[in-house]
Amino acid sequence: MTIFKAKEKTDKMVITNIPLDRIYPNPNQPRVIFDEYELVCLAQSIKENGVLQPVTVKEICEGRYELVAGERRVRASRLAGLSEIPAIVTEYTDEESAILSVIENIQRCNLTFFEEAEAMRRLISAGGITQEQLAQRLGRSQSTVANKLRLLKLEEKVRNLIMVYGLNERQARAVLRLPEEEREKAVEEIHRSGLNVNQTDKYIDALLSPDKRKKKLAWTFTEKKLYINSINKTLDTMKKSGVPFESEKNVVNGILTYIIRIPQD
Repeated sequence: MTIFKAKEKTDKMVITNIPLDRIYPNPNQPRVIFDEYELVCLAQSIKENGVLQPVTVKEICEGRYELVAGERRVRASRLAGLSEIPAIVTEYTDEESAILSVIENIQRCNLTFFEEAEAMRRLISAGGITQEQLAQRLGRSQSTVANKLRLLKLEEKVRNLIMVYGLNERQARAVLRLPEEEREKAVEEIHRSGLNVNQTDKYIDALLSPDKRKKKLAWTFTEKKLYINSINKTLDTMKKSGVPFESEKNVVNGILTYIIRIPQD
């Protein structure tokens, strides 16, 4: 299959209102997470201004339509209490519809990097296209596409932790360098210590160092300042939250000691 281009139309494109209960989700929709707050805001805007941009659908049988692009608008319109939505009816094939859905979401930056990677994988597998062809259609380099796809080698549990903790794509790729059995613990440590991208790379390098593996040492990351900052940040958060406590910090013979007293009642 060659990567599709939008079909040329000799007739003027017609926008028609379609009942929302006759529009069905696109099974190839790459986006699986929808921000509820953003949907509520969009629904409020639709109540006040209407749907400013029609969705795109294709007719799957008489009177029933499959969504090609615009799922956020459909969901928000339902929240806004609308019964129908303006739509452009197309004649895309399933493969064309899948590619268009991915491209629209990627161009709008609405996908997480894992959703984007999974969408790319499905397109390459089902659409019979190469990484190079997909990269060209998306306006990306082939190496960018390849790096995205490598993220799918992470286990689902590790992926979920990465998203919950708010790690970025570069940190996810760094974790990918580790053996499977070490990845989950590494993600926990990166989050707990508040490591940035450069610190994450150093941490992964330390875990992968030959001496580290030979001695089977536990976590020995040398930047002690990270731990000290973590303690200070915790105490500051407790203070701002009104949690009663007393703390002492002493340095004797090069040893830093914290004493924290918290009333039980």
